[in-house]
Amino acid sequence: MDGEVRAACAVVGVYNHPQAATIAYYCLHALQHRGQEATGIVAASWDERTQRRRFVCHKGEGLVLEVFTPEILQNTLRGDAAIGHNRYSTTGGPSPANIQPFHISYRMGNIALAHNGNLVTTQILRRRLQNEGAIFQSTSDSELFLHLIARSRQPTQLEQVREALREARGAYSLVLLTETALLAARDPWGFRPLLIGRLPGHDGQHAYVVASESCAFDLIGAEYVRDVQRNELVVFDEEVVRTGQLKSYPILDDPPARARHCIFEFIYFARPDSFIFGHSVDKVRRKLGKSLAEESPVEADGPDDPVVVIAVPDSGNTAAVGYAHRNAAFGIPTRFDIGLIRSHYVGRTFIAPEQNQREFKVKTKFNTVRGVLRGKKVVVVDDSIVRGTTSRGLVQLLRQAQPRELHLRITAPPIRYPCIYGMDFPSADELIANHYATEEEIGRALGVDSLRYLSLDKLILSVPHDAGVDYCTACFTGEYPLTADGGELWEDRLENAAVIQPGAP
Repeated sequence: MDGEVRAACAVVGVYNHPQAATIAYYCLHALQHRGQEATGIVAASWDERTQRRRFVCHKGEGLVLEVFTPEILQNTLRGDAAIGHNRYSTTGGPSPANIQPFHISYRMGNIALAHNGNLVTTQILRRRLQNEGAIFQSTSDSELFLHLIARSRQPTQLEQVREALREARGAYSLVLLTETALLAARDPWGFRPLLIGRLPGHDGQHAYVVASESCAFDLIGAEYVRDVQRNELVVFDEEVVRTGQLKSYPILDDPPARARHCIFEFIYFARPDSFIFGHSVDKVRRKLGKSLAEESPVEADGPDDPVVVIAVPDSGNTAAVGYAHRNAAFGIPTRFDIGLIRSHYVGRTFIAPEQNQREFKVKTKFNTVRGVLRGKKVVVVDDSIVRGTTSRGLVQLLRQAQPRELHLRITAPPIRYPCIYGMDFPSADELIANHYATEEEIGRALGVDSLRYLSLDKLILSVPHDAGVDYCTACFTGEYPLTADGGELWEDRLENAAVIQPGAP
């Protein structure tokens, strides 16, 4: 597989709600930004004839609003429990076989799974399972969990799941639906977020909701309870509904000493109105913008000629506000304004699966407010530069509005290494920072008058710091907190995505 199919997606779970699939649908809609290629829901309802839960699945390519209809939600996906998934693929490209949730029936009954993250032991586990006779239906690493569960000889389904999670090394935030419970799990390093909420359910009892971000709870009016902790497996069943006491189990008996939260969730991926890892994304991004202005302010040419600060919407919005406020605090005439208008009918260019689609979407996604930009010294604040395709297209678009000067400020350090935990940095060869030696050279390549990144030291100072928590910054430093045992997968990944040294052609 060579790690070709890797996804950082959205997962949702609902338990003890008479319209579980509809609740999952709304949550997935709120989390659409985490994956726009495909979506799916598995719902479970009690079958009086068989005296078992009946699982029904509906999934397809496209956005949540395109894949599900009222008839499907109300008539097909009936039940009081459901899980859902939004997906984007990276270098492997989209495939209907990879659309989640995955659902199987084995000796312990039905089980369905949705996964956000990426395993680093995919090749090792896949080869082992194939040698043991396993037949795979997809190229997704997420399917490995189900094979590990089904082959476990542990006596209970809970212990089978725990054993599978202990074997699967990497980033995972999971929801699993069985015939008796909803399970939620987060890997021992805590790379990806996962939160628990509740709302009114059956007969005055609580319904429980699990989601990748808190913005999903806002849409359905759910109360935030707490995060799923790293190295934790949480069970929601009839006893939990009756007593209100969550059931929690450790995954590893001896977990890593410190968490490694993905710092890019704060920089780019999460919605600004969400809380993840216990903190407001909006507040963190404002701090990133202020820190960027402290390191790389832009001077005005006079008191009556302020610097105009604009954002690349939407993930750059609050960072640009923070930048403008701090730039002005230095006594520099500064005005925050709206210089780019984003069409919300085109998916994120960052997660378009193919390069030609990405280039096309840059042209259709943004338009300029020419009156704001013409003749002005403009500072454009964005969250990151990955391949440079989006930034280069934006600069060309902004130049057409005839600003006097154009300065680009980025709230992340240069990305030089591929992510092996689920973000869309598939190959070092595609990363623009690996093709130029300095910020000045990258800036010239993009067509701006100046380019400045936020330094790694300032980034670390700008994000929240909780007891026992560190951040994964491997995409900036190449220092990976977790690799495959024996290095087999990692050696293969490096062979296919060798890092280009700065200054190389």
